[in-house]
Amino acid sequence: MLDQLYRQLVVDHSKKRRNHRKLEGEQIKQLHYKNPTCGDVMTLFLKLTEAKQIEDISFIGEGCSISMASASMMTELLKGRSLKEASNLRQAMEGLIRNGEISEEVDLGDALALEGVHKLRARHNCALMAWQALDRAVGDEPEYENSN
Repeated sequence: MLDQLYRQLVVDHSKKRRNHRKLEGEQIKQLHYKNPTCGDVMTLFLKLTEAKQIEDISFIGEGCSISMASASMMTELLKGRSLKEASNLRQAMEGLIRNGEISEEVDLGDALALEGVHKLRARHNCALMAWQALDRAVGDEPEYENSN
């Protein structure tokens, strides 16, 4: 029953993508990213405050339901967070997908619905695509701990 609920949540995020829009302006960081294993593409948009908080975040792109749902979930999860919090969330997401680990310290919210992707090794990069784009977009910021 829980698997079915998780599946429905992934489908909902994939079909009704949250924050699926382009951000424009001088302060907007943007990064185009292509999944090296399957060809899914996205552009991530970030607006950071002077205090290095994520004021707004969005994406545009096309790909499988897992990559698009994950991007939708990530943008909802990160809006209003500090780069340090974003880094902690990214690391928890990486642990969930790659190792099947559920963090007790970090609440992944809707992104926990992607827990089953751990068993589908070929889909790991789909679930992590938006998070990898985030790494590239803000990995050089001192407040963001990039563990890659």
